[in-house]
Amino acid sequence: MDPQLLFACWAMMTLMVLLPGPDWAYLIAAGTTERAILPSLAGILVGYLAVVAAVAVGVGAAVAALPWVLVVLTLSAAAYLTYLGVQVLRKPPVVAVAADAGGHGASVRFWMRLAQGAGVSGLNPKGLLVLVVLLPQFTDASGAWPMPVQLAVLGLIFVASCALVYSLVGLGARTVLRVRPSAMRIVSRVSGAAMIVLAGALVIEQVSHLATT
Repeated sequence: MDPQLLFACWAMMTLMVLLPGPDWAYLIAAGTTERAILPSLAGILVGYLAVVAAVAVGVGAAVAALPWVLVVLTLSAAAYLTYLGVQVLRKPPVVAVAADAGGHGASVRFWMRLAQGAGVSGLNPKGLLVLVVLLPQFTDASGAWPMPVQLAVLGLIFVASCALVYSLVGLGARTVLRVRPSAMRIVSRVSGAAMIVLAGALVIEQVSHLATT
């Protein structure tokens, strides 16, 4: 693939990842509530890898051709974000104790956070917009690589950008809390409220879009 095209794709993908959204809110919440952000971060990346795989095999084109599918996914994302935000607001986290949970409990919690993260990213309209609508614009129909391979490579660039930026977001939240542990409750409440606000914004955006079509 053309190196300049790859660089342009990476720059655009990184810019999109830097824009705060559901992923940011979820990783900040994870950074304030969990001893390690790895399960939540891994879940976010797994969700995006699943979307990349779907786009590479042609599902993205089908979704783009059926606008109502994107509407359903957006409303599902809004409902899921609302659920996560309410959970954080109802049960604000406390400072984690030094002792670790038992092996079975830790394993269950790991898979729960992994599944939650995959749900957030897999239903994230911003991610779907990038991977379904914008990604094909960086492909080259006359290139040496088949189109599915090009889409997969470009999608992996997006996932790599997510891994870098979201690691800094989650670890940054934890670093702030080490300096000011009392800020944990405030930050977690803000992130919970942000999830609910983002969910409302998604619904309003979809309703306004449907009203103009």
